[in-house]
Amino acid sequence: MVATADPDFADLAQAEIMAVAPDSRLAMLVDGVWLVETAVSFFDLADQWQKEPPIFVRHINPVQASLSLRGQPSDIYALSDLLQAELIDLIDPDLPFSVQARVLGQQPYKAFDLNQTLAQTITAVTNAPLDVRQPVQILSVVVGAVRGPERGYLGLSLAAHNLSDWAGGRRRFARDEAQISRAEFKLLEAIETFGIRLPPRGVALDLGAAPGGWTRILRLHKQYVTAVDPARLHASLQADPDVRHLRLTAEAYLEASPDQFDLIVNDMRLDARDSARLMVAYARHLYRHGTALMTLKLPQANRQTVLDHSLNILRRAYTISAARQLFHNRSEITLYLQPKSYDKISEA
Repeated sequence: MVATADPDFADLAQAEIMAVAPDSRLAMLVDGVWLVETAVSFFDLADQWQKEPPIFVRHINPVQASLSLRGQPSDIYALSDLLQAELIDLIDPDLPFSVQARVLGQQPYKAFDLNQTLAQTITAVTNAPLDVRQPVQILSVVVGAVRGPERGYLGLSLAAHNLSDWAGGRRRFARDEAQISRAEFKLLEAIETFGIRLPPRGVALDLGAAPGGWTRILRLHKQYVTAVDPARLHASLQADPDVRHLRLTAEAYLEASPDQFDLIVNDMRLDARDSARLMVAYARHLYRHGTALMTLKLPQANRQTVLDHSLNILRRAYTISAARQLFHNRSEITLYLQPKSYDKISEA
């Protein structure tokens, strides 16, 4: 298979692979992308990770056929021939499909060229419907080299098997003219990845809100927002009657008898353990049906130790429903949390 992660978290991603497939041999195609040889079936591993997703491995796809390439435009047609010879019979004509190509290195063609040609081949032979936004089955194509000349690697899987619906886990969003900060993409990706459904006219708390990117996204989801931060919010939010800005630190607000909320979010630049402790303190201010979403900033050194400590702190008050190092995260991961019952919090 091919596995992908943020290069800065390569060591932790490789450890996740070795934990489920100890016999694995990893060969790097480019930073953060590996060709993985293992006796464990891709689909067995994918089923296991569907139930308990890894944190740092963002995307996987099977390799069921490969061939050496020449670095010429004709490589596209060679890959189309390989598709027809090895994989075309595996494609279900009744399910929407997408081709997701990645060209790792300099070639006289782009991923778009591969996508277009191979999609046309599939449509012509199988008549399966092409749907690049909501595919059920995906033909993954990776062009890269380990040692020596480039090879093309092809594999067919269900989108659900790949950990992400996007090639290499690279989820991109169109920039909105009203965008306040790039941090908005993190919240958008988290809502999508974790399948979060915000309650209609819910009440949300945004800790460390300034300049207000996450508050803006919550307002787009029809939430009434209490934004807590000593700094000013963006001008577009100051006139919004459904945004209450408290110019306090999160710690000061905690001492001021906060309200109850359906959702608490936290993207503060704190040590991960301090941020976890703060979220534990705020757990009592979530409704029983509420949820929390936060980022944990991880250091360069002793990251696994800091992460384990932070998660153990959070488990005093929350069930960790999901934890992922998302494409729009940087030196951090995003957590989706469900509060434990009050009596269990007290016991913790």
